Amino acid sequence: MLAMVLHEVRTLLRLQEWPLPSPGPGEIRLVVEACAVCRTDLHVVDGDLPNPKLPIIPGHEIVGRIDALGGGATGLRIGERVGVPWLGHTCGHCSYCTSGRENLCDDPLFTGYTRDGGFASHAVADAAYAFPLPDDGDPVALAPLLCAGLIGWRSLVAAGSGERIGIYGFGAAAHIITQVCTWQGRRVYAFTRPGDNAAQDFARSLGAVWAGDSDHGSPEPLDAAIIFAPVGELVPVALRSVRKGGRVVCGGIHMSDIPQFPYRLLWGERQVVSVANLTRQDAQDFLAIVPKARIRTHTVRYPLEAANAALDDLRSGRLQGAAVLIP
Repeated sequence: MLAMVLHEVRTLLRLQEWPLPSPGPGEIRLVVEACAVCRTDLHVVDGDLPNPKLPIIPGHEIVGRIDALGGGATGLRIGERVGVPWLGHTCGHCSYCTSGRENLCDDPLFTGYTRDGGFASHAVADAAYAFPLPDDGDPVALAPLLCAGLIGWRSLVAAGSGERIGIYGFGAAAHIITQVCTWQGRRVYAFTRPGDNAAQDFARSLGAVWAGDSDHGSPEPLDAAIIFAPVGELVPVALRSVRKGGRVVCGGIHMSDIPQFPYRLLWGERQVVSVANLTRQDAQDFLAIVPKARIRTHTVRYPLEAANAALDDLRSGRLQGAAVLIP
């Protein structure tokens, strides 16, 4: 099979022939139709996340059709379209797994980080962590739902039920969750890099009631804020805009250091929380509302061999919506 392979962090991926894997017990093999490119892939490639499996095939927003079943892989069939997300396997017996918090599992596997992912023509996945997708949908449009959508959804749930939601960093996750908020009747305030007028226009086109620079305060007190940008300096900025009892949710897997800030920004029962990974229940809940909310992903297509260009466009902030690789 063909794959884009990372051999060492902070180096370019290499396009190469790679041994076609066979699915093991409880696993499936997919013919990859599309794989979105996530900021987490960038953190893996750039060495921000510790101890990746090397060499590794990145990619954890995979859409594909099953072409082989391992022994004991039940509930799925050859030819079925499924999505494979970041959480690739959990132990099932640690205190987190047994208390409904498998996203915090002590012995997990992560797609495209500690097990090979979808920047390839084929991929193997744990059948229990693959989710049926519409057979007639566009695989490119579906791919960003598998992480940008799922982590965005988990972040929104963590933010609570407030009406006024601030979103810092208007990338792939933000453009999906803005549509969810609008469908729910909430008001979205989008904060972008200073001077990024294109991203601000994009946010307004998706239903944001206001969009502006992240170094400016919110025009109204926010009930909650979600930070998707990996920028620790935004935490005190968001706290300044959140009303008493509000919550700031850090939605990324990696963030630069949070600077010192005065206690008065936190006082008033404000909270700063993070979200980690996802659960299978998150996927079931979110994928069920996608057609109800009529979510439309905005994508930029790249051939598989252009994965390095897609990562660089993401790194430099040149993308609106999500980059998607097509084998």
